[in-house]
Amino acid sequence: MTMTGAVKTSAEAIVVPSYFPGKQWQQVLERDTRADGQFVYAVKSTKIYCKPSCASRRPNRKQVSFFPSPVLAEAAGYRACKRCEPDMATVKADPQATAIAVVTEYLKEHAEERTRLDDVAKATGVGKLTILRGFKRVLGVSPGQYAKEARLERFKDKVREPKQRKAPITDAIYEAGYGSSSRLYEKSPAALGMTPRVMREGGAGLVIRYATTSSPLGRMLVATTDVGICSIAFGKDDKELVAELRKRFSKAELVSAKGNTGWLADAVVYVTSQLGEHPLAATFPLDVRATAFQQRVWKALQAIPRGETRYYSELAAQLGVPKASRAVGAAIGSNPLAIVVPCHRAIAKSGLGGYHWGVERKRRLLEVEKSA
Repeated sequence: MTMTGAVKTSAEAIVVPSYFPGKQWQQVLERDTRADGQFVYAVKSTKIYCKPSCASRRPNRKQVSFFPSPVLAEAAGYRACKRCEPDMATVKADPQATAIAVVTEYLKEHAEERTRLDDVAKATGVGKLTILRGFKRVLGVSPGQYAKEARLERFKDKVREPKQRKAPITDAIYEAGYGSSSRLYEKSPAALGMTPRVMREGGAGLVIRYATTSSPLGRMLVATTDVGICSIAFGKDDKELVAELRKRFSKAELVSAKGNTGWLADAVVYVTSQLGEHPLAATFPLDVRATAFQQRVWKALQAIPRGETRYYSELAAQLGVPKASRAVGAAIGSNPLAIVVPCHRAIAKSGLGGYHWGVERKRRLLEVEKSA
């Protein structure tokens, strides 16, 4: 869709503001039957919406969003509670909300298409001005934001399918309407993140495909899950690289990929570009797990401009923990994604400091970045 607007492409559904004041939440707490038909409330953690009088256990207020009608709750990705059957209730008509519900249904059905606002208006019979104003009033997002979220949900549905029906990740990307893998996570947090349990259990249940290839920095390994890249590493030979991958994912099924294609090809092009005059931006879908502190450190590293460096102590001060230089260094050392998270740009006051993939590679990267 050509309509503009930034969108949060996280695991959560579209963030919908609560249009109703505290009175409506109080009606939910009191299970007020008089409020039935006026609105429904939805719970983010369960993805279920209910009538105000529903007898189910009351959720945390922070998890709740309100909708003027069941159809709009469903348009935002929620399903009806089987206990109170809110979709069967008679809800007071909101002409604009009804019109927007028609548009959201159309956008979901055509999530894989790049749809113009003129085309949406023509297909649904809803005026462009009504669409633009209605989305902001009823859902709190622009039509473009909603379309992007619908496309992301289409992609997630593809990779969540049972193993026997699951499409390869690259097929799912294109089937969801993305022109390339980089478009999937453009301008968004570049990590879906493995669960702590998966990492703790050594990747048990995961199928990790990997490939090794030559690169300007020596032998390189790229490994991916069905969600994204989980490792980019350098080593002296393939045996060393695969052994390190096995150490990280001791219980996962490791499968050697054939051919330099897909994300492997993208990664090689990216790494090669870092040694050139016009580097590419890293926009890979990633599947890595990190503590909250590690994530903060890695984001700080990604914010360091190409050609510049930061002392470990400077990063610690920037993060508000000036006495935690050693902890910052440990977080940098745990980075599993060479180049994408540019840990080579962190140095010690006494010199270059360490680098998981060898100090000489670090020196070479820094020299190239500074000269360019």
